[in-house]
Amino acid sequence: MPQIIRHEPWNMLNQLQREIDHLFASHLGRENAELNQADWVPAVDVLEEADRYLIRADVPGVDPQDIDIHVEDGTLVISGKREHESQESRENYRRVERVTGAFERRFGLPESADAENISAKSRHGVLEVSIPKRRQSLARKITVES
Repeated sequence: MPQIIRHEPWNMLNQLQREIDHLFASHLGRENAELNQADWVPAVDVLEEADRYLIRADVPGVDPQDIDIHVEDGTLVISGKREHESQESRENYRRVERVTGAFERRFGLPESADAENISAKSRHGVLEVSIPKRRQSLARKITVES
């Protein structure tokens, strides 16, 4: 029976880059250098609504307590980590596709964003970050008098 193989051309290149980074980090004595490197990148949707911007990120298997969201210099930073679910000593896997480790996404905030009132919630593996718009930047309809 023929086997279907998913073609991911960048997967090998990304793995090579991580191994090279690890080699240089350990050679130079910087064991924590990998903390700055993302192991995977969650898919996101970015929506603009009348009163807010909304970011939805797929983070299945990530504990909400392992997610850090902060704003630095006008940039929203979402980072976290997904841990291994179990520590099995046997290696009977035929294929492993679920990536574990650290992730990070950065989003430039527009001037209309109210960075002081950003909120976030996680439900069923989807992180939802709500970025309200400033009051003065909200669109409003102006009636024309005759």
